[in-house]
Amino acid sequence: MEDNTGRILAVDDNEDILFALELLLKSHFEKITTLNSPDRIPDLLSKEYYDVILLDMNFTKENINGKEGFDWLKRILEIDPDAVVLFITAYGDAEDAVKAMKSGATDFILKPWQNEKLLATVSASVKLRRSRIEADKLRKRQREICNALDQPYHEFVGNSNEIKQVLSITKKVAETDANVLILGENGTGKELIARAIHRNSLRKDEVFISVDLGSITDTLFESELFGHEKGAFTDAKREKPGRFEIASKGTLFLDEIGNLSLPLQTKLLTAIEKKEVTRVGANKPVSVDVRLICATNNDLYKMTANDEFRQDLLYRVNTVEINIPPLRERTEDIELLANHFLKIYSKKYKKTISGISSTAIKKLNHYSWPGNVRELQHAIERAVIMTDLNTLDPEDFILTSQARKTGIAEIDTYNLEEIEKSIIIKVLKQNQGNITQASRDLGLTRTSLYRRMEKYRI
Repeated sequence: MEDNTGRILAVDDNEDILFALELLLKSHFEKITTLNSPDRIPDLLSKEYYDVILLDMNFTKENINGKEGFDWLKRILEIDPDAVVLFITAYGDAEDAVKAMKSGATDFILKPWQNEKLLATVSASVKLRRSRIEADKLRKRQREICNALDQPYHEFVGNSNEIKQVLSITKKVAETDANVLILGENGTGKELIARAIHRNSLRKDEVFISVDLGSITDTLFESELFGHEKGAFTDAKREKPGRFEIASKGTLFLDEIGNLSLPLQTKLLTAIEKKEVTRVGANKPVSVDVRLICATNNDLYKMTANDEFRQDLLYRVNTVEINIPPLRERTEDIELLANHFLKIYSKKYKKTISGISSTAIKKLNHYSWPGNVRELQHAIERAVIMTDLNTLDPEDFILTSQARKTGIAEIDTYNLEEIEKSIIIKVLKQNQGNITQASRDLGLTRTSLYRRMEKYRI
């Protein structure tokens, strides 16, 4: 072993065996420790680490069935599950040694050994131990990174009946491995729910990979999701695993699945059904094991009826379906959410803001929130940044529909009915007569808007 690394522990009741091992190994490895009795193993492993443990199978003349070796192997792996243990055994014990490998031993060395073969086996075992340690570090780092990325998504705030129902379904489905389809408008919190499902699933210690299908072009779809081999196309400078491979054993979140063209839907369906992907430029498929969560703001059922979305793919992705209501349909959550975001952004921007005034809350409640929770979040953040007071007031909130109306509805009267009529006319013109959008901008129901239009003969 050229770099002279590796810490070896040899345990055997035969002093001659230990002497021979030390003599052979000391010039090839960093440290050699020998024990003529296994009783000191636990104490030694609690103080030091070893890359490889060479362990005799029998330590007393009465016991020649290898039971002692099996028992000590079990104890060693309880102390260090990643330990690399090589059994030292006579020819007659080889069958037991093979059984021991099924119990967790890495390999075995036959007595009498060939020096070159023993060195090769121990060297390979040192590399295995180092790779296990590195893999463990990568897994820990991966969990830390995933946890850090997941921090902004930890809380789904709401106390309305609609949200209680969503959270109830989320909790039930998280405990299974079923595919989930999350439906809802932009800004309602679809990824929040997807991450909550992963965080409470059996795969919580594995990766959560999020893919925005709306941002991936058709030409890059296979490369991004299934990966590619080096030289598969002009810019393929090196091989690259796709998102399915990276997410294997974990959760794959496909956002905006409704944006996929029919040919790409077919390729996705094949990967889901076969549980394997083939990299671009490769011939051999790779098996993958992912928990699939999809989301969209499109009406997939309408798309299916119009032959714009494959019905078999829809059945595959929606074993369980979760519908997240828009904010305008759960207005009782607005104040709760507003105060939640106020707490976050007051801390972020080091502002001392005691709360939101009742008149400001009333203004927020009467707004239609076309951008849903995301728009409310941005509105609170902007208000926190801009205010010089310790309370957020109505004037701190410039909402989207109001911003669009600035300069449009010029009021030259103090008659409230005239003002209301003028604003309704301007908003209807702005929305080209679309009653639904106009009622949202005005913070009214369609029925209320129709009533006012009839009142003012609009």
